[in-house]
Amino acid sequence: MRYFLELSYNGKAYHGWQNQPNAISVQEVLEKALSTILKYQIAIVGAGRTDTGVHASKMFAHFDFENELSSKDLVYKLNSFLPKDIAIHSIYGVNSEAHARFDAISRTYHYKISTSKNVFDYDFAYQIQLPLDVKAMNEACEILFKYKDFQCFSKSNTDVKTYYCDIKEAFWTKNADALVFTITANRFLRNMVRAIVGTMVNIGLGKLKPKDLHEIIASKDRSRAGFSAPAHGLYLVEIIYPDHIKLLK
Repeated sequence: MRYFLELSYNGKAYHGWQNQPNAISVQEVLEKALSTILKYQIAIVGAGRTDTGVHASKMFAHFDFENELSSKDLVYKLNSFLPKDIAIHSIYGVNSEAHARFDAISRTYHYKISTSKNVFDYDFAYQIQLPLDVKAMNEACEILFKYKDFQCFSKSNTDVKTYYCDIKEAFWTKNADALVFTITANRFLRNMVRAIVGTMVNIGLGKLKPKDLHEIIASKDRSRAGFSAPAHGLYLVEIIYPDHIKLLK
């Protein structure tokens, strides 16, 4: 049977989601925990590959196991076994063809910026005390909807076949001493959100104008876009799947 895991993790201690030859990853820790508890070698497939230091408040992965599982019991055992920075929220059966990565309809990220010095969130938000023009940053967001090819925001030397992404929403909100960027798309390129945020910050600081985004995107040149915002401010917060993949929950 195939099962989906819903989980969250604090990415500070991990070199991203995907297994690495010489570094600890979220996938590795989960596979070891599942394999130990189920007494069977388990391989899991994640919905995406978050980079080193990136967090997830909602992530999904799938794995196969030959027997029917007691989901509630396994959630409890996993949470008792796993380190404090990874939490399992639910496990449910899906049809045998369901795929955590390829069946996802959309993914949503938040990027958090702290606009005043905060001793409690410096590991979880990008600290910028300079004033940012949020109106200009939101004007730039509107420009994103006019394009599909986002090669300019992609990490170089990537093996993707296409740089096309369908961005469904993108906007900044200001809450007290924090700014939050929300972006939803059918897929994301490596480093894409952090590169967009870095470019938006340059717009907010007045180093670029919103209209400059047209030339940056058209160039397909990563060096034309802004810096890559630090990983610790980025959170994967939502992944949507079609209802028909679920068997039970």
